[in-house]
Amino acid sequence: MDYQCFDVSEEAGVAHVRLSHPERLNSMVPAFWAEIPRVFEALDAAGGTRVAVISSTGRHFSAGMDLAVFGSGDALGTAGVLDRERFRQQLKKLQRSFGAIAAARFPVIAAVQGGCIGGAVDLVTACCLRYCAADAFFCIQEINIGMMADVGTLNRMPRQIPEAVMRELAYTGDRLGAVRAERLGFVNGVFDTHEATVAGALAVAQRIAGKAPMAIAATKEMIGYARDHGVEASFAYLNALQPGVFDSADIARAVAAQKTGQAAEFADLPPIAPRLG
Repeated sequence: MDYQCFDVSEEAGVAHVRLSHPERLNSMVPAFWAEIPRVFEALDAAGGTRVAVISSTGRHFSAGMDLAVFGSGDALGTAGVLDRERFRQQLKKLQRSFGAIAAARFPVIAAVQGGCIGGAVDLVTACCLRYCAADAFFCIQEINIGMMADVGTLNRMPRQIPEAVMRELAYTGDRLGAVRAERLGFVNGVFDTHEATVAGALAVAQRIAGKAPMAIAATKEMIGYARDHGVEASFAYLNALQPGVFDSADIARAVAAQKTGQAAEFADLPPIAPRLG
């Protein structure tokens, strides 16, 4: 597919999704919000993607939301009940865009350089793993322009860093730098340069792509469920999920590969059938 805001490539089960408009700091214009769920739903539906990396181009990862997303000033109105419902439906649509990243069967890794601002923080919190360059910073910019963040940061980030730090960042709008982000566990690693960050993220992706895709997909689903539920409930879910995804043939392939030092050959995820109707 051709996209206005992204370059998408795929090799050996690793999809690389690049934000492709550095001249406007990869701001999230209306086309961005329409395209990002299409990108991830298409990759997921095909079944061949085992892991994806989201990276960017230019000096900054993304300057965040472009207010053109809301169109005319009327789209931001909340004076009447119809105005508020219009606003609410637009907000839900934006949230579903990044929900496609979280809902994909495969892991998604963010590779961040420079500024990751406002809506870009919403994006990377929907990813499984985050790596960044030494010059990266994360900013919950919404509070600096008089509003509450509303597309995922306040919903996902409190599960990714300590609550007191989350409150500090959300209340002050201060920048979270790369070193502190790694220390807090928000990012998995820091690299010297943008190029090294992308290469490092792709290397991790390649390692994941060599594992059994069904086991990886089930593991992603299980971690998400356990995060949002208690221990006993998560065991009950695991006990329902595991019999459906346990594959003795994949286990045999993985064990044999470890013994021989050769890469195992696993089947891709099954394609997702088109929607009915």
